Order: sequence, then structure tokens, then C-alpha cells
Amino acid sequence: MAQTNKEIRSAVVVVNSELDSPEMIVAGYALVFEQSAVICEYDGIQYKEIIDKDALVGADISDVPFKYNHSNDFLVLARTRNKTLELTTDNMGLKIRAILADVTAGRDLYKLIQRGDIDKMSFAFTVGNESYDSATHTRRILKIDKVYDVSAVDTPAYDGTSISARNYFATQIEGEKKAKEQIRRKKLLLMTY
Repeated sequence: MAQTNKEIRSAVVVVNSELDSPEMIVAGYALVFEQSAVICEYDGIQYKEIIDKDALVGADISDVPFKYNHSNDFLVLARTRNKTLELTTDNMGLKIRAILADVTAGRDLYKLIQRGDIDKMSFAFTVGNESYDSATHTRRILKIDKVYDVSAVDTPAYDGTSISARNYFATQIEGEKKAKEQIRRKKLLLMTY
């Protein structure tokens, strides 16, 4: 059985301009297609990622909650299942529109988004198919199996799509270091013969 690892990425969120509505509505893009983003840099090499324009075709987005910083300890503020969260795919990426719950956490988050203190989004997902170009050190996500959540985040990791999730990246960087070390050891071993 193939192992699937949940990953997290981010983009911009804004307060919606539906001024007539008493509801707290936010909108933005949880992911953006075809934009190269630097995931990490190791040993002077930038490792990049691109999400393919067709990556969400067939992806499971049937029950996606809207969270803050992907936290399971924070209240769910909207959800696709009850239609307080709408997810649509367009040429740019995965667009979200959420009516935040009228609870203290929802009001607080809305105010922070409105003030611009929180202006990024992220999404948690699993990869169904990907490719890697070793010449450009670029991972292309070809298929996303499932979107687990979309979240407003306060600390994005990179520009453009503003990918987030420090814990994920720490794990990835560590994996890259180990892989690089294994390659160096193999080269050294070959040089000794």
C-alpha cells in the first residue's frame, strides 16, 4: 500500500466586499496553479514546487473545513458540508469563499483579516501523482488526491502562492539533507575505487 503524506500550502485571503451582508465573509485563493515557489534552500540549491493546472481534477473536496493555522485545537469556522465554505477551481487556482461562524474565534479572525494582520491562506492535501526535474530541482504536483482543510494562516513560508506549514518544511528539509548526504557518500565511495 502506498503511503500518502498530508501536505500544506498557502496563498492570499481577503475580506469580501459584500458590504450589504451582516455576515463575516472572507474570500481568496488557497492554492495557485503554475507558479514556481521555493520550498526550501539547502547547500545553496533552491528546491521549487509547481502545482499543475489540472492537479485538482478529480480531487476529493467533498468535506473541507475552514480553520486557522490548520489547528485541530481551534474551532472550525466554516465547512463545505454545510455550504458555509465554497470551493471553486478557476484558471488561477482553488478559490474560496467562507461565511465565518459568528463566534468569538470567527469574529476575532475576521477582524485580523480585515486589518491585514492575517492575509494568507493555506491548504492541507495529499499528493496522488508528481514528477521531479532534478536539473531544475523542481517538484511538479500533477494530481492532488484530497484537500483536508483550508486555513487562514499568519506565517506564510514563501511569496507567490505563499506556501506555509513550518512543520512540513522542517521534515522536508531534513529529508533533503539526508538524501544529499547519501549522494555524497555514494560519490565518495565511487571515488575510492
